[in-house]
Amino acid sequence: MEHVDVAVVGGGPAGTSAAHAAAEAGASALVLEKGVPRADREGLGPDSTDAAGILDYWVDIMGIHPDEFPDDVLLSELDRATFVGPNESCVLRSTGIESSYDAFGYTFHRAKFDDWLRERATDAGADYRVGVSVKSVETTPDDDPRHTLRLADGDAVSADYLILADGPQRTVTNRVLDSLLPFPVTDHLGTTTANHIAYQEHRRLPAEVADDLRGAITFWWGYIPGHTAYPWIFPNDDDVARIGLTMPIGLDLSSVPNRGAYPLLRPDDETVPGGSEYLRRLLEREYGDRYDVPGDFPLVEGRAKSKGTETYPISSTRPVDSPVEAGIAVVGGAMGTTSAFHEGGDHTAVRTGRIAGELAGAGDLSGYNTAWKAAIGDEILRNVTMADMVRDYGPADWDNIFRTARKMLADTDGYGMFEKTFAAGWDAMKLLVSYRWNKRRNRDFVSIHESDYVY
Repeated sequence: MEHVDVAVVGGGPAGTSAAHAAAEAGASALVLEKGVPRADREGLGPDSTDAAGILDYWVDIMGIHPDEFPDDVLLSELDRATFVGPNESCVLRSTGIESSYDAFGYTFHRAKFDDWLRERATDAGADYRVGVSVKSVETTPDDDPRHTLRLADGDAVSADYLILADGPQRTVTNRVLDSLLPFPVTDHLGTTTANHIAYQEHRRLPAEVADDLRGAITFWWGYIPGHTAYPWIFPNDDDVARIGLTMPIGLDLSSVPNRGAYPLLRPDDETVPGGSEYLRRLLEREYGDRYDVPGDFPLVEGRAKSKGTETYPISSTRPVDSPVEAGIAVVGGAMGTTSAFHEGGDHTAVRTGRIAGELAGAGDLSGYNTAWKAAIGDEILRNVTMADMVRDYGPADWDNIFRTARKMLADTDGYGMFEKTFAAGWDAMKLLVSYRWNKRRNRDFVSIHESDYVY
């Protein structure tokens, strides 16, 4: 049986970053990636689906500056984020967090980014195998080696350390963790309850629209029902943009109060519209008076997963600790560090992968849970806090928060608006108190603790 020091399940940003770090530490590292075909990639690779944007301070969390990318990875620089409610809006031109990156952020080609991370890992000495599915994992913490991975082709690989990086679908992760928990792992990581669903289209914009949106990531809140449910437009290159949305899985439209207030719902909707229908309605609302939609916004069929479109899960749960005593680390979307609130999290995936790889490569994973919290705990706490704050928001609430935020942002930048007292009125004070109360309440943001595992 083949043996490696570190086996990594999943070859996306978290998995390749783990393998890169483990190999640089001198360990033998093997990445096992089942591989999917994509129109924007030659050959098989990871799924590579999200809105693919990075804010300025995320560059430092990720630890990779875009200057390191090949020329075809970075697509456009950003200078602002626009938040649109049914009747109010606000513009964020700074995150208010110190960063080594000068611009507000950037958008990038996710598949080419993943391919570059893969090349970086193999250059460091890791072995990356694509088209390989892991059928099962046997973990015996007291044996040597501790892990045996059974592959779909009948082969097996043993490893001292196991890093689970199979993304929000958690096909392997859930089975491994379930064997080490006294309760069903799906209580916390069920794919339909712990994830949102996202859908996006790559469309070419009319020149005037592309000019208006250049440099801006734009989000429409209060337009569709559901917790952290919103459409967006992310500018890319060549007047092409990703136009997409994220929403909960299995939302019952009959349970939605005040349905008529959502601009993208229709009175005759009996179920939640599909992603493509929602986006058609968004484009019609925003641009239908000037353009033939969707004719003037054609799909770019050579991009995305298939024919210019893609559907994918986004983690919407709280992160989990890893069973480090068994020599296992869960990283990235598989552990829940990505967020439906900001549509993904390549920065947290890369960072947690690197931490796990460094520790496994050095032969001691025991400090992983402490290390990832120190590295990204502030980011996770912000996401969890804001997601909780807006849980029951409807369209009128989003209008109110954007009107209030616009006043607060006149006094300070970005997240700084939550760190001081303002003369922006009673609504600003209520928003500030709500944020601080939720932040204190969510200081323990882990949904499965290290102490929950049974060995």
